[in-house]
Formats: sequence, C-alpha cells, structure tokens
Amino acid sequence: MKFVDEVKVSVKAGDGGRGCIAFLREKYRPRGGPSGGDGGRGGDVVFRADGGLGSLLDFRYQRHIEAKRGEHGRGKEQAGAAGAPRIVHVPVGTCVIDLDHDTIAADLDTDGVELVVAHGGQGGRGNARFATATNQAPRRADPGEPGEARSLRLELKLLADVGLVGYPNAGKSTLIAAVSAARPRIADYPFTTLVPNLGVARVDDESIVIADVPGLIEGAHEGAGLGIRFLRHLTRTAVLVHLVDLADPADPWEAYSAVSRELSCFDEALAQKPQIVVATKLDVTEARQRFDEAVHTFATHGITLIGISGVTGDGVQALLRHIAETVRSARRAATDEAAPDSTGAEY
Repeated sequence: MKFVDEVKVSVKAGDGGRGCIAFLREKYRPRGGPSGGDGGRGGDVVFRADGGLGSLLDFRYQRHIEAKRGEHGRGKEQAGAAGAPRIVHVPVGTCVIDLDHDTIAADLDTDGVELVVAHGGQGGRGNARFATATNQAPRRADPGEPGEARSLRLELKLLADVGLVGYPNAGKSTLIAAVSAARPRIADYPFTTLVPNLGVARVDDESIVIADVPGLIEGAHEGAGLGIRFLRHLTRTAVLVHLVDLADPADPWEAYSAVSRELSCFDEALAQKPQIVVATKLDVTEARQRFDEAVHTFATHGITLIGISGVTGDGVQALLRHIAETVRSARRAATDEAAPDSTGAEY
C-alpha cells in the first residue's frame, strides 16, 4: 500500500435547514395561527483518530468532505431533523493545520480522540417563533445558517519510541528487520528505503516501537534527497539511534556530524533528543579494522560508540537493552518536565 503522510483537503459542514412559513388550517380551527417549524441544524465534520490506519492514502481520492444539511422545517410546528455528522477516520498521529489562518487546529495523537473541524449551521426559525400579541400572523421565517467551510492540511507524524537516523545505506533497515517483524526493502545501494517503516521490538516484557526513515544527506533540510519529507516523523520519538557505516570509506565522524547538522537545521529540538551512536556492519572486515579508531575518535568528543552487525546479530541484543533503558529515562524526564508545579502556581 502506498504511504501518504501529507494531504490538503477542504471540509464543509452542513447548512442549517430553512424555517417554515405555515398556518394551521384544521376543521373547527379555521384560524389556528402560525405553525411553521424550525429548520434542523447542519451536520458537523468530525475527525476521529483511528489506530487501525497507518496512512493518509484515502484522502488522495477524497479531497472534499461535506456533511449533511439540516432538514427544512414543516407545518404543524414540526422541526426539521438535524443533519448527520460526517465522521472522518484519520491515522493516530495526524496533525490538523488550518490553512486559512496558518495555525495548528489539533494534534490527534490518541486513539479515539475526536475533533470537530467544521461546525454545522444553525437551523432557521419558523414563523411560529415570530408570533406576538400585535403580529399574530407573521409571514417571516429565517433561512438556515451556512455550515463552516475550511481548508486544511493533514500531516501524519508517526508515533514511535525510537527513530533511526543516518546516511543512506547506513544499515537502518537491516537493524529494524533484525529486531522486529518489519520487512523493509534491503539492498546495497543508497535510498533503498523510500518511505518510513515501523517495527516493534521486544525487550524482556517491554515493547519498543522503532521508526526507520529514509537516509539523510547534506542539504536535506533544504529539500535535498528524501529526508526532509520524513524528518517530521522523528519529532515524537523519545530517543534517536544514529547509525554510522564503518564499511563506508568516508570519515565516520564527518558522516555523523553532517547528519547532526541536518537535524539541527530542521528542528533544534530534534537535535537535542538523547542519541545513541552505533557503528554498523562489523561483519565486514574493513569495518572491524576501523572500529577501535572510530571508538577513540568519538570518545574524544564525549560520545560512546557502540558496535553491531545487523546481519550476524552481534551486539544487537545489548544495543536493544541500552535503547530500552534510554527510552525509559527519556520518558521519565519528559513526564517530570510536564508535571504541574508543586508550589501551587495558578494560571
């Protein structure tokens, strides 16, 4: 299935029904008075986060979303029925952006949470509403109010504990395939991964969701390569695992620094996330021979370099346990930071 993570849509809530102009004419009640009922309220357009969806693909073929209008009022003071709301299912992690005001309307990051993105119009009043002591036969009724119309952009940000970053062909897909049931395309050439992949790794009794995004190259924050399209998927992660390919003859420190600069240029908060730096492809002779020197180089910058082979599995389980502990620590720190001030401050 094609992966789609950004679309533009227009939504239109239902218009309110018209109020009715009617007069009661029954046997023995020749002058029964005004009896026009109110129009029904238009239906809302509602977005609902659905954990069973993983892409915005459906919106590629459904760019205009409209709810039902309210029914018109009828005689004998019968009000029109309200229009049914239009419930639209979107993936969990969808960010709704109002293009008219360039603001974020909501972030639907919890399964089942709902957002009314367009409110239905109020139904018009029937002429029975306008009867007074001096005007006992009003011939006036209100039209229904129009429903809200909005232009929206939907951006999907994957929900994951860990994000894998690095140059193309650094071994990200091999790692996620080694630790989970995910089966991304793996080949010995750059940009094998064209869309984000999610995998779930088990560490003892704990599950860790890992996101593998296409590799970054220099200039990614300016649109070079594929990375800029998918960097947003890393914003929700607690920890980044930065993979460095030691089988590549290029300087591993320069490769690490280049990707770090791209993260910082895209979003400084992203660059500040806890990182675990991993040297990959230690099953290759040249990579093993360069490992000790790389460990020393990274250590001089205060970074611990962990070595693994995603092909043979060497070091992978130890890395997973380290990732799990780092994720727990990052989540605890985020929870403590978001906790209310215990000094009793009010707002």
